[in-house]
Amino acid sequence: MAIDRRAFLGWAAAAAASPLLAAAPATAPERFVAARRRDGRHEVAIIDAAGRDLAAYALPERGHSFAIDARRGRLVAFGRQPGYFALAFDRDGAGVRLPLPEGRHYFGHGAFSADGAVLYATENDYEAGRAVLGVYDASPGGRWRRIGEFDCAGIGAHEVVLLPDRRTLCVANGGILTHPDYGKRELNLDSMAPSLAYLDARDGRVIESVALDPALHRLSIRHLALDAAGAVWFGCQYLGAALDRPPLVGRHRRGEAPRLFAVPDPVLGGLRNYIGSVAADAAGSVIATSSPIGGRVAYWDAASGRCLGTNAIADGCGVAGAGAGRFLVSDGHGAITEAGPSRPLRALRETTAALEWDNHLRRLG
Repeated sequence: MAIDRRAFLGWAAAAAASPLLAAAPATAPERFVAARRRDGRHEVAIIDAAGRDLAAYALPERGHSFAIDARRGRLVAFGRQPGYFALAFDRDGAGVRLPLPEGRHYFGHGAFSADGAVLYATENDYEAGRAVLGVYDASPGGRWRRIGEFDCAGIGAHEVVLLPDRRTLCVANGGILTHPDYGKRELNLDSMAPSLAYLDARDGRVIESVALDPALHRLSIRHLALDAAGAVWFGCQYLGAALDRPPLVGRHRRGEAPRLFAVPDPVLGGLRNYIGSVAADAAGSVIATSSPIGGRVAYWDAASGRCLGTNAIADGCGVAGAGAGRFLVSDGHGAITEAGPSRPLRALRETTAALEWDNHLRRLG
């Protein structure tokens, strides 16, 4: 698979001058990464806090989200489910394609270990109908070898995050059984079992697993973010009747039952039973959840779970914290918007027919 080396080296040169991923002072310029389709080509883009391109490099197919190793200035871009590529990039060379064994595909998300030596990728063991974390050697000289896998104690793992203790992984098991022969078709609607699974990052041991109430078994847990207290916030997608209005956003604290937060019917109805991305602001005190189907971004107080309001952003899905109570939102029409619960919307990048941002926008470091 050919990599756009010129584009990559442009990003590398910018990184050398002002590191995009490496740890930096709070005053350093903010940088963000997203997958997109531009002029018919799939690529990864690095942008600044004003929504301006800093660099872009090619992807073989549609991208989804990323694992980011800020300490070493690396990222891994994953293909959209069912994805068959993951490309690792750093500041010093071309992208490296990770090895994916037969019978697996990526779910579009991953996370690095605290020391950056290991990459964990959510994958589907589709013949066995189980979710796994592929474990890859990301150490110097490791060549991104796949060195094993952890069972996720569920089906349909989507996003994975590393907790602040630096040794626990939380996996969002969506509960949806899929097989690439049937595309993204849900094969087990009547027996879905969404859950959050906490795994020891060192050996894959399941430390804790929590499920939603059985009455909510069609509420697929998909996306995750961590608040300032280290609690896991999760966003769901409902696969039940269109007129049902289950809560879609929740929080879990270790050792407790997961808590879902109710909101007024007009707000809930505007989310159209679909949360596409979850992110915390820089302080971890405000959580943003996007609904591209509903064209809404909702904001939540991380301490109380109270809904702080919504913004209307058509097809807005990618969301990333960009300061205290401030977020950048990317949409499928090519725009980037600065948003938040107590600020007016500000267009940083206008709509254009030549560009479509994909589902996720991530802050680099």
